[in-house]
Amino acid sequence: MAFTGVTKRSRGRRAGESAYGLLLIAKNVTMVLVAALILAAGVWSSWGDAKPTMLTKGLERGTVAVSDCDDEWCTGSFTPAEAGGKAHGRVRIDKAVTDGSGDHVAVALKPGTDHAVRTGIAGTLHAWVPFGGSLLLTSLIVAGGLRLRRTGWVMGLLGAALLGASFATLTL
Repeated sequence: MAFTGVTKRSRGRRAGESAYGLLLIAKNVTMVLVAALILAAGVWSSWGDAKPTMLTKGLERGTVAVSDCDDEWCTGSFTPAEAGGKAHGRVRIDKAVTDGSGDHVAVALKPGTDHAVRTGIAGTLHAWVPFGGSLLLTSLIVAGGLRLRRTGWVMGLLGAALLGASFATLTL
């Protein structure tokens, strides 16, 4: 009788191996869903300021002369860029995008509010900061939980580059 080296596994062992495989698939699906949820939350959080910053057609554009700042917001008077525009006595802008009192910042007004967002490269990069943070957080999940280390490194480096570029353009 020839020995083939194949032994039949018991029914219990085969069921255990199938259950372990299902648990691995469930873990990976859960990690992908959590990563997708974090990225979607970053995009959702960023889009509120990014939309009027990038898509300024039809919005009131002009400059804000910053006159007063508190912990999070600065306020100032809005001067429209177009001759037919309406000047606003008091609008608010995020303190992170200004140098403080006396600064003049190119902005676009969010429709129906007194909230101004900075336009240009600096404003666009600042608007996408929450997405950069979500990229950094998701890179840990992708690299650690899904074992996709290269993809995790790329996501982390992109997030760090976005945050660094935002910081660099706002300090210039």
